[in-house]
Amino acid sequence: MKYNDNDTKIKGMKFMGELTTDLSYSDIDTLKNNKDNMLDLKLKCKNIKIKYNTILYKIFKDNYGPQDIPVVLARVNGKYSEFTSTLKESGNFGIVDIRDELGNKTYVRTLQFVLIKSVYDLFPHARVTIEHSLGKGIFGEIHKDSPLSEKDIEKIKDRMKSIIKLDIPIKKISMDRKKAVEIFKSYNMEDKVRLLNHVNTEEVKLYELDGRYDYFYGSMAFSTGVIKLFDLMYYKPGFILRYPVESDPCHLPEFVEYKKLSRIFYETERWGNILDVGDVGSLNSKVENGEIRDIIKVAEAFHEKKIANIADMISDRKDVRIVLIAGPSSSGKTTFAKRLSVQLRVNGIKPIPISLDDYFVDREHTPKDENGNYDFESIYALDLKLFNHHLKTLMEGGEVELPVFNFKKGVRQWEGRSIKLPTNGVIVIEGIHGLNEVLTSAIPRKNKFKIYISALTQLNLDNHNRIATTDVRIIRRMVRDYLFRGYNGEDTLKMWPSVKRGEEKNIFVFQENADVMFNSTLVYELCVLKNYALGELEKIESSSSVYYEALRLKSFLHFFKEVDKKFVPGNSILREFIGESEFQY
Repeated sequence: MKYNDNDTKIKGMKFMGELTTDLSYSDIDTLKNNKDNMLDLKLKCKNIKIKYNTILYKIFKDNYGPQDIPVVLARVNGKYSEFTSTLKESGNFGIVDIRDELGNKTYVRTLQFVLIKSVYDLFPHARVTIEHSLGKGIFGEIHKDSPLSEKDIEKIKDRMKSIIKLDIPIKKISMDRKKAVEIFKSYNMEDKVRLLNHVNTEEVKLYELDGRYDYFYGSMAFSTGVIKLFDLMYYKPGFILRYPVESDPCHLPEFVEYKKLSRIFYETERWGNILDVGDVGSLNSKVENGEIRDIIKVAEAFHEKKIANIADMISDRKDVRIVLIAGPSSSGKTTFAKRLSVQLRVNGIKPIPISLDDYFVDREHTPKDENGNYDFESIYALDLKLFNHHLKTLMEGGEVELPVFNFKKGVRQWEGRSIKLPTNGVIVIEGIHGLNEVLTSAIPRKNKFKIYISALTQLNLDNHNRIATTDVRIIRRMVRDYLFRGYNGEDTLKMWPSVKRGEEKNIFVFQENADVMFNSTLVYELCVLKNYALGELEKIESSSSVYYEALRLKSFLHFFKEVDKKFVPGNSILREFIGESEFQY
């Protein structure tokens, strides 16, 4: 326990994503003066008295009927708490189901624990790795003596159903870090040993399910019976774990196979194994022993080699006159386009950049979304007719005057900027709609080369705790917004749901249309971004709507050892977010 700055409240302890409530001095005085230790609690429809230190799950079970949608957490006075926590203060009590973002993540984490427990029940010497999202599910692998088969998956799935039916409580246990390390050594889980060896605390929180211990960062449901809906399917060489999403909690989303995306994830995993940095513990060891500078050089060289290979692919396709680069927010599209342009020039090709932003329609003609707001991310916010006319004219050897969009006035202007495509030239276009055929509908497919770029991290905290690719992009954007765009961390997190919706609608559905995918993630980047991001996250107060998202991001960032930005090369994609790039933006 520790005092806060004004000594008016004792803070509940928080460790790596554990969410607890606060205990104020007034509550303590009330308890001292109340021989029955009862607290006033307001539920949705009634006021009741509950004994101090009552487990929150008991309050839920005693006062709420059966729920159609899985309930995974409690909310006391607006603060999220696991059901294993106890009541510490008077106030309002509510429940959190899987329509809530944090509730959904808790459900998935609990489902993963059930999966892991089931695998070890059946294959005690196996190794489970939870790796990355794929097709509205999570891809993972089970490494054992014989290759994983569909029959194995059916056995695991049946075992999961049995564990869920038994409704086994999941206990949360405080433990000496050294003892936890010994447990994971006995499991031969060196990934967790490495992780905990870098934790700067002598006590850790583990979860225990029917005698099996594990560490997870983030909240967990009270028992296995909360899982109502899931699927486990064989997906060579591993599995896809499927679960309901926030927007449709009563159904499993359709599984859509992304073969190209799957291949790029596999390539990244293989590359991490070559560098011997498959998890954060091994990365931290490289930082501590001074090897990180070599890791940086090799990682950047790998990027350069991939970009050069893409330039070669474009050169080999003699009909290509337009290169389209698309990807979600904070993928590093701008730096990638500039580095690709350098490699194209090495091959004797002259890149001619065109900005899609200059082809916005006048603001008064911009389409609106369902809320009546301008939808600047709609493909129809662009003057597609003019854009395609210009592309055709350039490809036919003609000259065009490029428009300039005045964002302050919201109108297109003409300033006499004219261009002509040389014989050895290609037009390079970077923007979110690049993979959508509607953007360049007047141009034959053979004349276009499409590139999808995203930060697809394969670096996990350990084998059972993955780092979502979205989280890397959030951190990138937060740092860039703070350093160069005048937005603080809270602003970035509040905007992110809208950004994600736009990506789902305009980018991800077209990603398999790409001729090639480029993974812009750098295995060391969170070590550099860490302190910038933490500085912004620490400013977000508990009253903010994004407070718990900030807690979650801080939780995993604390695991990384810091690396000085001076070691980042000037042409690195990372420089797009931290500054001092060799390129002009």
